[in-house]
Amino acid sequence: MPKADVVTWKDLPSQTDGGAERRKFLGAGASLNHVVFKAGTAAPRHSHAHEQFVMVVEGRALLTCEAGPVDLRPGMVIRFDPDAWHSADFVEDTVLIEVNLPPAG
Repeated sequence: MPKADVVTWKDLPSQTDGGAERRKFLGAGASLNHVVFKAGTAAPRHSHAHEQFVMVVEGRALLTCEAGPVDLRPGMVIRFDPDAWHSADFVEDTVLIEVNLPPAG
């Protein structure tokens, strides 16, 4: 029988690394992540094998990607194709929601 899972972010375990605190909500075919970056944190250039959507909830970051530099602010949403490179410098404490979708097939 199909089910629904209901959680609050604070009830999920957190992982902290390099100025970022991550909480992951796993689904059958995707993951939803709540990520808090401290001001001054840098995410060096990287890419993912999966498609990714990122929504800026609060704060400010300077994103660099193939499309050029982007001044990220609350309410903005970004979509990355699989293997699309990007990096970011977090100017303020920043909260992001990420949706990660595995490759098709």
